[in-house]
Amino acid sequence: MATALIILAAGKGTRMMSDLPKVLHPVAQAPLLWHAMRAGAALDPALTVVVTGHGADDVAASARAYDENVQIVHQAEQLGTGHAVDQARDALDGFDGDVIVLYGDTPFISSDTLARMAAARATHDIVVLGFDAADPGRYGRLMMDGDSLLRIVEFKDATDEERAITLCNSGVIAADCKTLFSLLSVITNDNASGEYYLTDTPALAAARGLTATAVTCPEAETLGVNSRADLAAAEATYQARTRAAMLEAGVTLTAPDTVHFAFDTVIGRDALIEPNVVFGPGTTIETGATIRAFSHVEGAHVSRGAFVGPYARLRPGAELAEDTRVGNFCEIKNAEIAEGAKVNHLTYIGDASIGARTNVGAGTITCNYDGVFKHRTTVGEDAFIGSNTMLVAPVTVGDRAMTGSGSVVTKDVDADAMALARAPQVNKPGLATRLMTRLRKLKQNMKETG
Repeated sequence: MATALIILAAGKGTRMMSDLPKVLHPVAQAPLLWHAMRAGAALDPALTVVVTGHGADDVAASARAYDENVQIVHQAEQLGTGHAVDQARDALDGFDGDVIVLYGDTPFISSDTLARMAAARATHDIVVLGFDAADPGRYGRLMMDGDSLLRIVEFKDATDEERAITLCNSGVIAADCKTLFSLLSVITNDNASGEYYLTDTPALAAARGLTATAVTCPEAETLGVNSRADLAAAEATYQARTRAAMLEAGVTLTAPDTVHFAFDTVIGRDALIEPNVVFGPGTTIETGATIRAFSHVEGAHVSRGAFVGPYARLRPGAELAEDTRVGNFCEIKNAEIAEGAKVNHLTYIGDASIGARTNVGAGTITCNYDGVFKHRTTVGEDAFIGSNTMLVAPVTVGDRAMTGSGSVVTKDVDADAMALARAPQVNKPGLATRLMTRLRKLKQNMKETG
């Protein structure tokens, strides 16, 4: 059975106290919306529809950045969850399959939970995701009779007896597409909030002789983000889960609580991650690599046996081959470091290719930007770049070539050649003493007259 997703992302998020739409606030350096889209993507949906409202253009752009095929619909007025889902009616016209409704501000629904909901659809017309709440608060309550869901009661409309129930509604629902929109066409806003509730659909289904049930999940999966405090809690939850998963997968974290992962970080088994490492989006660390303390790695690929850091920064486009070394206070950006090459100290390598087994000395800089355009530096295999070399791109240094320390290299260097590009040293006997004597006397005169 084909599946479509409807992801509700129209809310302003007033309690966030922000101009940014709520679903675009980040957890693990990715918008909340992306987390919901990724969870749903595990079902291999035939179509994904995102319902926008506040900040519609920005939300739509973010959704398309994650999935260029996503369909966008707009809820001009926020009249309740039932009304929001109904905005997807035209986008799903003619679709023959199941629909699952997700929320852009609920980032932790697991793919396993969604798979169980999809499986439950084989025996029930409506499937709702519920959870047993430690503190039910203002959640809607699920009224069950055995495994049959009779109705959902919103907190505002619930009696004291109904409020005592701890089985709560997450808002996530699955149904046949035609059935869902048929039920939505008859819901009303005759309730305490004056809104069109998606939660009315189970009772309406029962009135038609259709069946509804609830699938349950841990309460932590249903965590919604409505405030900055919720956002911080979501970040902490994501990091704790990811650290545990990394350890379980065979990654060594010497101080797990100090390591921070991005939404899509991939690390192979037997990699070693030292304390206070931050991973940005688009990073892959292969088996057996080492990332030493206080390094920041984003948009980079680090191969087996490579060492990075401490205090290193890898920026997008950094490609480190096997057994490479990038050391303390080095920055690599949009550059390939070939097998066995070393960039160990106080160095910037940007828009460059460094050949196999080449050694790049301390203080080397690839001068890649002329104020308007970026230019590329190419260094061959087995080369030796002397300390404090400025490689002014575009420039090529051949295989086995060398540059003298302190050189400013502006012309290509042939293979096996040495480039020396610095002014000759001149020693002036006694000049240091005479200069310092004059300066001290000038300072003394300034004190006496000032």
